Amino acid sequence: MSPQPPSPPEEPEPRARVWKTPPGVALGAVSEIPDPGARSYVLQIGEAFFHGFVVHKDGRIAGYVDRCPHAGHPLAIELDRYLSRDGELILCSWHGAVFQPLSGLCVGGPCAGARLTPWPVRDDGGIIRTA
Repeated sequence: MSPQPPSPPEEPEPRARVWKTPPGVALGAVSEIPDPGARSYVLQIGEAFFHGFVVHKDGRIAGYVDRCPHAGHPLAIELDRYLSRDGELILCSWHGAVFQPLSGLCVGGPCAGARLTPWPVRDDGGIIRTA
C-alpha cells in the first residue's frame, strides 16, 4: 500500500470587515508618520477587522478607509506606501487613481470625482485617536 499524498491546507475563513471604528482609540504618535507620509492601521473590533490609513501632510492629518472607490481594493500594494513619490497625492497602486491627501478627492484615474471614505481621526496632543 502506497502512502497517501498530504491533504492540501484548508482555506482560511474570510475575515469579516467593518467600515467604522469606535471613538477614542489611540493609534500612535503623529510624529511616527513622516510629513508627508502615511501609515496603515488594522484594528480588530470583535470578530471583524477594520483597515484604514492616516495621512500626515503639511502638519495636518486625515484618515481614510483603506478601500479604493473604483474597484474596492486596498490602495497600497506595499505596506504604508500610499503617497506618490513626491508626497503630493495618494496613489491607488492597483489602477493608478490619484487622490488629494487632505480631502480624499480623486483628481485623476478611473474614479475621477469620487472620494475616499473618510475615517474620522484627530490629533490629541500629538497622539492620533479615532474620532
